[in-house]
Amino acid sequence: MHAAQAQFSEHHAIYGTSELNLGNYSGIDFGLNYVFEETYSFKIGYSRNFRQPKTQPRDYSSGLVGVWLYGTTNPYDQIRNFQITVGKIVQLNESGTIRANLSMGMGFTTIKEPENWVKTQNNFITENYTWEYDKYNTVSLIINPKIEFPFSRFYGLTVSPMVQISRERTYFGLGFGQMIGLLRKKREF
Repeated sequence: MHAAQAQFSEHHAIYGTSELNLGNYSGIDFGLNYVFEETYSFKIGYSRNFRQPKTQPRDYSSGLVGVWLYGTTNPYDQIRNFQITVGKIVQLNESGTIRANLSMGMGFTTIKEPENWVKTQNNFITENYTWEYDKYNTVSLIINPKIEFPFSRFYGLTVSPMVQISRERTYFGLGFGQMIGLLRKKREF
């Protein structure tokens, strides 16, 4: 069994990633990654990003309820994306602890934005507006090159710019995250 595991790790890497995103929206990104022969990559991922609504009235207030709930009831512009990307791995050092994962692909994107703002009784306890969410789906082009730092065979860090381009909306940002799993083959020195 040990020999079979060693052969598998010589040609294949499978790991999970989680990242915090900062850009024109802020949020999270999760991915399940596969790398073949330390050369080609494949990722199935999910990202969810938020921002203050562009349509929000200037005098909007979440009231004391919103403060107590840390803004979790506040309206947000949201982008949710399921994605599949493929890429090419470029080793940036001999020890294999720094590599570029040049990937791109397609995503199924859901955009959700508040609209139809209606002013309500102005009190400081609850929100002073009601709204409805407009929700629609689209397809996106995903461009997501990463610099990966697999410090060990099983743990590493990532830095990754990402652009999601669709007809309705473009997201761009920078992700900072971690990788956990079988990241690279064992090096002989």
